[in-house]
Amino acid sequence: MAKSQDAYYLSLLALAERFRTQEPANIKACVQCLQAVLTFNPPPKVEARTHLQIGNLLTMYTNNIQLARNHLDQAWNLSMNIAGFDDVRFEAASELAKLYEQNGGGGKAKPLLKRAIELSQQNIFWHCRLIFQTAVLILEGKSTSDVHQLLGQAGQLIEQYNGRPGQKEHLKVFHLVLQVYFNLSAGQVKSVKPGLKQLQQSIQNITQLSEHDLLASSTSEMFVWLPREQLCVLVYLVSVMHSMQAGYMDKAQKYTDKALSQIEKLKAEDNKGILHSLQLMLLEHIVMCHLVMGSKAQAIREISKICLLLKNNEKLFKLHRSQLHILLAVYSMSMNNAEAAELQFNAALRTSQNNELWTFANLNLAVVYLRCHRERDFASIMNHINPDTLPTQSHGLRAASYFVQGLHAFFTSRHNDGKRYLRESLKMANSEDLNRLTSCSLVLLGHIFLALGNAREAANMVTPAMQLASKIPDLHLQLWASAILKDLYRQFGDVAHEQESYQNHYNFSQTLLNDHMTASQLHEHRLVSWTDGPFPL
Repeated sequence: MAKSQDAYYLSLLALAERFRTQEPANIKACVQCLQAVLTFNPPPKVEARTHLQIGNLLTMYTNNIQLARNHLDQAWNLSMNIAGFDDVRFEAASELAKLYEQNGGGGKAKPLLKRAIELSQQNIFWHCRLIFQTAVLILEGKSTSDVHQLLGQAGQLIEQYNGRPGQKEHLKVFHLVLQVYFNLSAGQVKSVKPGLKQLQQSIQNITQLSEHDLLASSTSEMFVWLPREQLCVLVYLVSVMHSMQAGYMDKAQKYTDKALSQIEKLKAEDNKGILHSLQLMLLEHIVMCHLVMGSKAQAIREISKICLLLKNNEKLFKLHRSQLHILLAVYSMSMNNAEAAELQFNAALRTSQNNELWTFANLNLAVVYLRCHRERDFASIMNHINPDTLPTQSHGLRAASYFVQGLHAFFTSRHNDGKRYLRESLKMANSEDLNRLTSCSLVLLGHIFLALGNAREAANMVTPAMQLASKIPDLHLQLWASAILKDLYRQFGDVAHEQESYQNHYNFSQTLLNDHMTASQLHEHRLVSWTDGPFPL
């Protein structure tokens, strides 16, 4: 009788695998076969693995989250009593934690992962992988000290890992991407440089490995986070993020062009969803790059491309909607359209749950109110942009909040307060190589000194600001700095430099004016009034 039962469930397992691998796959029949296996009281190992398989299939191909969770939970509990069954035990824990987290159960996911990490100490691969997964959860919660501790622990484990070279490099890349992204999201541009260099080196190592080196020594150790071609695009993306924050627009453009070219090649072979996500993030960054460089017409064209990518993809639209509102708002600011900018920033605030994006929107909305002399509206969001109470630990956003406070002090003629805020902004920006913010702070400090009648000190601020703005290049900052410099040189009686500054100011203003006219006449410009429903394309 026992042998007969063995034959039944083994046949059902084989049939399930056949349904799963046929073209097209028959997932319903596959799950039915696996459920039938459980009716024959199979051995504990077979029972646990079958629950895991059903849970994974339900997660991947259905919306029946509760049933998937039940099966994964049973796989986890059954495997706890089976010695040497690491692959099922820890995969069940990992997948179950993902389900909890995706459905708002982060509170259940963390203790589950913590327990799995404790049990996996003798299995370096799974120990490392579970630590990474926990780090991602904590990363989203912005618990800085916990993230640093976990990533440091994971880094040590990777160094101890003795698997195949390809597996070790994939683990390194995953570790470094988390580390670099965390630093960049915190505005730590200088601190991230060593990690970014290691990441760029590691991706070069992966591209040079043979297919044999990339194979895992066992199925349970098969950690291929992304194919190496997609990893290359991802590394380009974080390099773009770094270049943007550091104020190297030329580098950002170069990396973006390479990444988008690689994406088009990959989409021609296999148009995977992740390629659309990477393409969207690259386009979002290049829009900001164009706006910094004064290319508003090109920026709105790129925003239009983003809209086309989101148009028929509801999932991506939900993920990127707030960011789209931000891009349209910043574009509107550059077009001196305060009404549209306010509309879009408020739309971003309504649709975003992200603290960094929410803070960014409020800081820029504050600038809009200051430029329009709307002191009451500025006061209404004052608590949201106070450097001491920002809902984020981002170094860059805190530095920017000091700048906005300095700008407010300038507009209200509180020049001593302005100098104090701007020196703090300057100190923070310099400490992490936030070159654009450094340049902004220097120009505004120069403007304050000019207002106070201290021409020499004003020149000491604005001259290096102009050099930095030219290096970025930031056309709006160059326009602002050249306007102050021509006044300063006139006061100094330096006719040659006054003429040069006057000519520079004229050239910058003409370039911006011509681009403004071009952008305003494009069909895509109508997007500034969109907040919901179909895109006006």
